[in-house]
Amino acid sequence: MEKNKQRDLSHTPSHIVATVLGTGFFLILSAIICFPVFAGLLASFRPGTELIRRGLALDLDVSTMTLDNYIYLFGGNQDSKKYFMWYKNSLIITFLSVLLTLLICYFVAYGLTMYKFKLQNFLFTLVLATMMVPFEILMLPMYKEIIAFGLIDTYTGVIITGLCSASTIFFFRQYMMGLPKDLLSAARIDGANEYYISVAIIMPLVKPAFASMGILCAMGSWNAILWPLLVLKGAEKFTLPIGLNTLLTPYGNNYDVLIAGSMFGILPIFIIFLIFQKYIIDGMTAGAVKG
Repeated sequence: MEKNKQRDLSHTPSHIVATVLGTGFFLILSAIICFPVFAGLLASFRPGTELIRRGLALDLDVSTMTLDNYIYLFGGNQDSKKYFMWYKNSLIITFLSVLLTLLICYFVAYGLTMYKFKLQNFLFTLVLATMMVPFEILMLPMYKEIIAFGLIDTYTGVIITGLCSASTIFFFRQYMMGLPKDLLSAARIDGANEYYISVAIIMPLVKPAFASMGILCAMGSWNAILWPLLVLKGAEKFTLPIGLNTLLTPYGNNYDVLIAGSMFGILPIFIIFLIFQKYIIDGMTAGAVKG
């Protein structure tokens, strides 16, 4: 009876109208979001002069499309060598940032979730309070610290300031609050130490949270421009966003490398998303529910 009622409700005019409106809304939203990507992809197959003349557009003019931009990008010239140097720097910084951030934030969240101690809630409130402070306020004190530690123009100076992310700690904590605490008691009875419990028992259960936050952390690190721009001084240490930005000058703009390089720069994040997308919904849903 209940199944028949659900089928009847799904065919009511109001339900059909709501479905059509909802589908149309998300189709329009998807088109708006995808427009810059498709427009940039088409622009990467056009000469730089066409981009200046016509801007980003979705019109398919096959006569103006060419592979010269990508041939130039992978041609081993001076510009392409600089581009892949920046690309390598971004890969190194992103990989180290994501790996260290996830590990540090996991263990902080583990301690705030799996143990009971005085001032536990107060410490967690302090962690959340840091999310309310704009980066622009913290920028100058952090820059002075990096100078004092002699980390200017180093990968370490770029990475170290973002290793303890309040949002990542919050997400891990909310996820782990849904795990049964009996796992810890059973493991301790069996003689397991705390390190083994956190790494071999709890960590595998938090894989969806690791995947979800790994994607978000990778996107943030890969696209970061303000803090790396302050810390990195030499062109050989520039990340990809900074390096591409240096191509835009009042004296001449190399759009051939800029557009093709920008589209090729999307590839790592796109690959990471494809690999871990199956964990995103599970991670986001479980992390939002308090156990």
